[in-house]
Amino acid sequence: MELVLSSNRFFLILIAALGYAVATILMKITAQSGSVLIFIIIVTILGITALTEVFLLRELDLGIAYIAILATETILVIGFAQLMGEGMSGREMAGGALVVAGAFLING
Repeated sequence: MELVLSSNRFFLILIAALGYAVATILMKITAQSGSVLIFIIIVTILGITALTEVFLLRELDLGIAYIAILATETILVIGFAQLMGEGMSGREMAGGALVVAGAFLING
């Protein structure tokens, strides 16, 4: 069965990055509260994210897909960390910027 949206690489990259970012954020919440329900949601999100990535890998090489997802996820997680009040040092922000810059370089 072919996924209709699989031809839209950007959409698949965004969905995969959102899946990983949301799972990471929920892991942070679970680390503080220990909720079994949140853990089940994390596992479900990661399963959907893996399926999305499978469809993406039909259209992109592994290295390109990985870096594109990682760069998008980096932007999302840094933004969420700022919203949560978890400040980042200049060095950490520079590291995130390098990840994003690297994604742009390879997709040149």
